[in-house]
Amino acid sequence: MSCAKGCTYDGYRKALADLEPDREDLVFLEPGAADDQYGIVSTRRIDTVAAEQDLILTASGLALGGRRVFVSSPMSPLYIARGYEQIRAALAIPNLKVVLSSVQGGDVLNRDGSVRQMNEDFALMRLLPNMVVVAPSDRRCAYVLAHELSKHDGPAYIRLSYEEVPDIYDGDDSDFHIGGARLLTEGDGVTICVNGVMVGEALTATRILAQQGIAAEVIDCYCIKPFPEQMLLASVRRTGCCVVAEKHTNIAGLYGVVAENLCRSYTVPVRSVAIEDDFGQSGTPEELQEYYGLTHREIVHNVVQVLAMRRR
Repeated sequence: MSCAKGCTYDGYRKALADLEPDREDLVFLEPGAADDQYGIVSTRRIDTVAAEQDLILTASGLALGGRRVFVSSPMSPLYIARGYEQIRAALAIPNLKVVLSSVQGGDVLNRDGSVRQMNEDFALMRLLPNMVVVAPSDRRCAYVLAHELSKHDGPAYIRLSYEEVPDIYDGDDSDFHIGGARLLTEGDGVTICVNGVMVGEALTATRILAQQGIAAEVIDCYCIKPFPEQMLLASVRRTGCCVVAEKHTNIAGLYGVVAENLCRSYTVPVRSVAIEDDFGQSGTPEELQEYYGLTHREIVHNVVQVLAMRRR
């Protein structure tokens, strides 16, 4: 893991800027679009009205016309909720080539509290048939996944963040694909499934656990749907227990999909490090991370608990 830091939104935007010159089929939709450091400025970048339903329907029309559309609303992560009926009827049912991105966290959005936070987005989007759901863990992962989504034949949702996270992957790493995951550490003590901004916390927890003689196996589950079930099953067959850490409610997100897969195929004890069944609060990213217990300390605590439940 590199000591450099950056936000996944930067990696995603850089990918779109790199894609734009060579892909005549791409169109970028964004309410209140403005020039940014990556220079995504062309006749194919459309400044739309702020109404979320109109934004989705515009994307649908462009996709029906043969375009591949990237939709973003950087200062309104709740647009997927406000336009959910349109996403379902106009994107998911006809299986159109539209990539929806939302940007979470950061000082501005977090200080505004629950009205500008969306901690239930994985649950909403993975419910939709045909919808791919991904959550990159660092800039490189976001960059490559944006390229992968630009080739995907169907709708997709990618969750990004303004919060700076450590660079997990090397700058030339390209081993990311839809339906994939990455094994970051190997061990036979416990499986830790994680994604997004929580990957760095999981790796810190792994180092602490190693000092206690517990070898944790960390899986970066950057793709929530389709989920990499076989990698999960191979890991829990070695470890016999699992902890899931995510910046999402503990209902129907990464914890939900892990529990569903394990209940269906290989039952082991599972614990969750996530936001409880609650809306957001106002605060800085650091304050909220502590408030919700989204830290390496909570991961270590839950590993100890799940180990006590494990059957050997």
